[in-house]
This record gives sequence, C-alpha cells and structure tokens, in this order.
Amino acid sequence: MTAESSSTGKNARLSIASKTSEMPVRSGTLGPDVVDIGRLYRDTGCFTYDPGFTSTANCSSKITYIDGDNGILLHRGYPIDQLAEQSNFLEVCYLLLNGELPNKSQFKEFDAAITRHTMVHEQMTRFYTGFRRDAHPMAVVCGVIGAMSAFYHDSTDINDPEQRRIAANRMIAKMPTIAAMAYKYSVGQPFIYPRNDLDYAANFLQMCFAVPCEPYVVNPVIARALDKIFILHADHEQNASTSTVRLAGSSGANPFACIAAGVACLWGPAHGGANEAALNMLQEIGTVDRIPEYIKMAKDKNSGFRLMGFGHRVYKNYDPRAKVMQKTCHEVLDSLGIRDEPLLKVAMELERIALQDDYFVEKKLYPNIDFYSGITLRAMGFPVQLFTVLFAIARTVGWIAQWREMIEDPEQRIGRPRQLYIGAPQRDFIPMGSRS
Repeated sequence: MTAESSSTGKNARLSIASKTSEMPVRSGTLGPDVVDIGRLYRDTGCFTYDPGFTSTANCSSKITYIDGDNGILLHRGYPIDQLAEQSNFLEVCYLLLNGELPNKSQFKEFDAAITRHTMVHEQMTRFYTGFRRDAHPMAVVCGVIGAMSAFYHDSTDINDPEQRRIAANRMIAKMPTIAAMAYKYSVGQPFIYPRNDLDYAANFLQMCFAVPCEPYVVNPVIARALDKIFILHADHEQNASTSTVRLAGSSGANPFACIAAGVACLWGPAHGGANEAALNMLQEIGTVDRIPEYIKMAKDKNSGFRLMGFGHRVYKNYDPRAKVMQKTCHEVLDSLGIRDEPLLKVAMELERIALQDDYFVEKKLYPNIDFYSGITLRAMGFPVQLFTVLFAIARTVGWIAQWREMIEDPEQRIGRPRQLYIGAPQRDFIPMGSRS
C-alpha cells in the first residue's frame, strides 16, 4: 500500500492481484489520519481483518480525544485535569452533550432540569423486590434501566430531537437514584428519595447512606471527591461499552435499551470491573513487606499473576486521570482521618516501584485511574460490588452523548462487522442412519 497526492487530497492505493482500490485518506482535528476503506470490498472483493478493532475507526466524533502516547485526554477540547479541578460534573455533562461550556443561565436551566428528573416512577420501586437480596447491583441496574422504556413512552422516538433531549436528561438524572436503590435493596434498608436542595454527588451520597431514623450530613470533601470521580469517568472515546451503545443504537433501538446494553458491557472485569480487581489485588498483597514477592511474580510470565491497576490499553504514558485520582484519594483519606490506611501504603510503594523499576518503565506500566479509585471508593464507604455501578453512573452521560451524535450522523449505518470464516466448507447433509 502506498500513499500519494491527488487533486482531492491524499489517497491510499491497495492492489490485490489484478484489482486495485483507491481509498481516500481523511484527517481529523487531532490524531493520526485514517484510511477510508468503505470501497475496499467493492473494488477488490476483500475485507480487512482487525481483531478488537485496534486499528479501525468505527465512526467520526467531536466529543472526546485521547493521545495515549502523551497521556492526553480532552473532552470537547478541554483537558481532563482542568475540568476535574475547576468544573463540576453537571457542567461537564452539559459540555459533552452540547459541545460548549454553559453560561450561567444555561447551566441554571440544565441543573434545574436534571434535579427535577431525579425521581423514578413509583411503580419501578416494585421491580427491585423481584430480585434476590444477594443479586449483584449491576444485574439490578441493567434490568431496571432496560425497563425504563416501558414507563417513559414520551422519550423513545429516536427521530424526535426533543424526545432525545428528554431521554438524555432522564437518564443522567435517574441513574444515581436507580443505583442507590439497588444498593439499599442489597443491604435491606428502605429506599431514600432524592432531595432537590443537594447537588448531584451529594444527593447520591445521601440516597446511599442516609437512613430514616436520623439526619444525614453530607461531608463536602467526600461529595467533591465523588464529583471528580464522576468527571474522570464521564467519557473515554470508543471503549467497549461506548461502542456497544453505538452498535445497539445503530439498529434504531430506544435510548434506554442502548444504555442497558452499555451497562451490561461495562460489567465485564476487563472494563468497568478493573478498579475492583485492583483493590482485590492490594488486599491480597496486604502489607508493604510482601510487595517484592508480588513484583517478582509480575515479572514472571509463567506465574499467571499480573499487577492490576497498571498499564492501559490506550495510555502508553501516565494516565492523566490517575494524577487527579491520586490527589483526590489523599484528600478523602485525610478528611476521614485514615491516612495510615494499610492499602494506601501498599499502593504508594507499588507506584514508587513502578515508576522507577526498569521493567515497568520499559513496558510503560504506569498506574492508571483504577489503581487509586478503588481505595478512594472503599474509604467513602461503598462496597466493592458497587464500584462498577458508580462507573456506570458517570459514564451514562458519555454513552448518551455518543448515542445522540451517532443518531445525528448522516454517515451512520447499522453496524455490521465482517468476519474471517474458518469453519467447515460447504458439505451435504447426511441422514443419521448413514453416519458412521
């Protein structure tokens, strides 16, 4: 394949036997160029083969940009650390959905719309009793979100921009309520209804940890830390769950079904469950003096052990979200008076080794966001099984923004990946009596 100039810009030429395909090279605002292979099959009779789609762009997007080599994450052009430190989650939601930061009146209107949509239909509360008490909260959340289309018929027409807007607001507003109810059900406590006088993160905390028998006072440090965690997880380009939402949406499915599909994909331990895995690893190590033993195991390819919370599929540098998360972790532990948290000491020593050890530096195994978020959420009082649910709350806005962009994209077509078939060739059916 060679690249050459033409009157219409760059083209890539691929020749297979006597057939040749001229494919346009497209450039984005940032990042590498892409070769548009849409005409490849028509011209040559061949597909491309790309397991995991690691070299394939499945869409064009204006929402999020990642430069993994340089540790950069931008939402609509704004660096993630600036948003986490200077903004708030609902402002970031507005940015992801609308493309620009809101002015005061726009934010006031958006904040009011989200705040007044936090209640769920009262009949939905009965859904929870259909689950066993020990059901995983992600199973409950996935089921309840999928059922929302049965309750909110006025926001399922994907061809109506106003219904798409209402659906977006409903999902962002109700997700914390649905998640908190799943938690309360799992611990046998009564549901706590949302309060309009609290901000997004503080409201979620009180729905999770308040009880009817005494007043609950939200710790502002914890609320701000949770708000940052939501910002850091709001969107992350075309990851597995986001791609799932887009693929489901490409069929014309309603937004609630698409988000339920995203939740189901996020549940996987290689995706949303990574912070839980990192925390479990730190608990397994237990104390600082055992770290050398586990470092040795991590370097041994035959040990079957790998350090969780290190390295990233995209980032080949320090995850920019991890830097914010590390600072936030310390703020939470200081506020709660648990600075001597044993797991934090293990985490700190592991990080120090990873940043200095030639083995980890060479392989670019830097701590990622999951490394610190598990410790932070545990300190806040959230059980491990709720970690992925918290991830889903934050990522809902990213899913919705990506879904809306996909719906409005004139190039959008129903997803239909191709395959390299390696099964049996065509053969004739043999009656059972004639088979050996």
